Amino acid sequence: MCGIAGFWRLSADKSEEWLNETASTMHRTLVHRGPDDKGIWSDPEIGVALGHRRLSIIDTSHAGHQPMVSSDGRFVITYNGEIYNFLELRLELEKMGHGFRGHSDTEVMLVSFQEWGVEGSLKRFNGMFAIALWDRRDRLLTLARDRLGEKPLYYGVKKGTLFFGSELKAIRAHPDFKPQIDRNALVSFLRFSYVPAPYSIYSGIKKLLPGHLLSLKSSVDLTESQPYWSLDTVMQNGTNNSFTGSEEEAAEELEVRLIKTVKSRMVSDVPLGAFLSGGIDSSAIVALMQTQSDRPVNTFSMGFHEPGFNEAAYAKRVAEHLGTNHTEIYLNSQEAMDVIPKLPEMYDEPFADSSQIPTHLISSIARKHVTVALSGDGGDELFAGYNRYIIAARLWRVAKYVPSGIKNRAAKLVAKMSTESAEFFYGKIESVLPKKMKVSQPAEKLQKIIQVLHAASTPQEIYKRIVSIIHTPEKFLVSGSELPTLLDDGNLWATRDDLVLTMVYLDLMTYHPDDILQKVDRASMHLSLETRVPFLDHDIIEFVMKLPIDFKLKKNQGKHLLRKVLYKYVPREIMERPKMGFSIPLGEWLREPLKDWADDFINADRLKREGYFDPIPIHQMWDEHLSGRANWGHQLWNMLMFQSWLESNRS
Repeated sequence: MCGIAGFWRLSADKSEEWLNETASTMHRTLVHRGPDDKGIWSDPEIGVALGHRRLSIIDTSHAGHQPMVSSDGRFVITYNGEIYNFLELRLELEKMGHGFRGHSDTEVMLVSFQEWGVEGSLKRFNGMFAIALWDRRDRLLTLARDRLGEKPLYYGVKKGTLFFGSELKAIRAHPDFKPQIDRNALVSFLRFSYVPAPYSIYSGIKKLLPGHLLSLKSSVDLTESQPYWSLDTVMQNGTNNSFTGSEEEAAEELEVRLIKTVKSRMVSDVPLGAFLSGGIDSSAIVALMQTQSDRPVNTFSMGFHEPGFNEAAYAKRVAEHLGTNHTEIYLNSQEAMDVIPKLPEMYDEPFADSSQIPTHLISSIARKHVTVALSGDGGDELFAGYNRYIIAARLWRVAKYVPSGIKNRAAKLVAKMSTESAEFFYGKIESVLPKKMKVSQPAEKLQKIIQVLHAASTPQEIYKRIVSIIHTPEKFLVSGSELPTLLDDGNLWATRDDLVLTMVYLDLMTYHPDDILQKVDRASMHLSLETRVPFLDHDIIEFVMKLPIDFKLKKNQGKHLLRKVLYKYVPREIMERPKMGFSIPLGEWLREPLKDWADDFINADRLKREGYFDPIPIHQMWDEHLSGRANWGHQLWNMLMFQSWLESNRS
């Protein structure tokens, strides 16, 4: 795991010394991603420079040093990630007559490019990666990102220079880059709590899409990136070639595949562990890790003192049953406040999933013991585990027949309810729901449901409202128009019959890489901790997409098949409980310990002076939140995270 950065100038008018120093300035900003080694490669004749920061995981010797030049001198690579099947690829290449100097996956990648070409090699790689590859013969720069977007990669052109980097801070460090905030991206950020790909907070800088590569023959002629792997194709193939065996046979095959995948993610030359929330996903990963380890696996969990947010007790029960070496910590508001000033530097562009705080803190505890940690991310999407997969279909059935006037009045009524009233009202609704659909934080869920119904006239609108934090983001801003995303593609919904599978597709293409994976990557890599996500193995995804939907979502409960695998290792009674998620009591904290901090950032004079937000609707929302008339914690957090980021990056 590493950090990469570099640039390519249209004019080759700078010395090698200038190129190297500039690349060094860029990669120094990424030292947290790679504290163990650093490297520069440049060609003043072309005006190209590649930089690298290394976190040594596989082959910690100098033989893994980057940027690395291929044995024939043609290719130069700087890359971030891990190729889990590199030993199999190496064996295949050795049989074809290729030799190797060291034992790193980087060298295997270079030889693969020599033998199979770039796209052919990418299709063979099983791993997580962001790659910058310079072809010295053809004077071609290729940028590539792994299939599901585990590793980040930004790129763009300004004033005749192409920039790229693992994080925006590396691009900002280049003397020719002058950052300009994209007000349209800010609108989209307010809606989602993240800036959706391919956009970034800066005009002219993009995120490379997951599963894409970009080949450039000039530093200024940006073409569109092209997919080398398509989730859409995988899901269509899965539907056309669905699994025909029994549920038991599917569970057996899933278990075999997961064991193999988890084993491949456990290969490391440094200490390794896992995050354990006590939920289905992380418990399944840890259980399969422990069966393949001759010593107790190091596991880590986070707890909260506030009721309704604490999963630590469940994680502890799972850890005790499996016999792991378990560490847990409890988070309080002061510890959260101590993290908040670090968030702009850590996330590098506005990011407002509030679980970023506990994710960072659990990573900090893990880093004291291990350098690599496995997580259970991806299980909710693959196995239809989110409650929204159940609720959306029901909401659509209701929304079709309820007059808009009634929906509007209901939305206004709920918006004015106190937390206590909303919880009481939700309790009346919840009493008629199937037990397995009951959730924590009922007042917040009720508000969400009514807001979704408020203006939903199609399944597409229902989904967009479900994943939106702020439904009318332009209302809070001085200027800007929301950027189009995959969620706005009406043709996507028109060509799909299954509501749940469509939501799964969109989650894996948008929310998961742009929110979940970004959150974990920045929180962990800020501490030089590598995280690995077994559920995102593309072989696992391609198998799961062949499974009938009722193998995943059955009797109003998601992850049906994954549960069958898990219950072979952990008793059902330990696992059965309402889904909680990894969240913090944000609304309560903003009313009390974080109130003064928030007040300072959304001060009306300050907002007017900075010129991004309209203070009137923001202060109306803030007053309603402080009074307890509504819980706008997550909406306010979006604004506060932008303000905090703006303050940190003002220079």
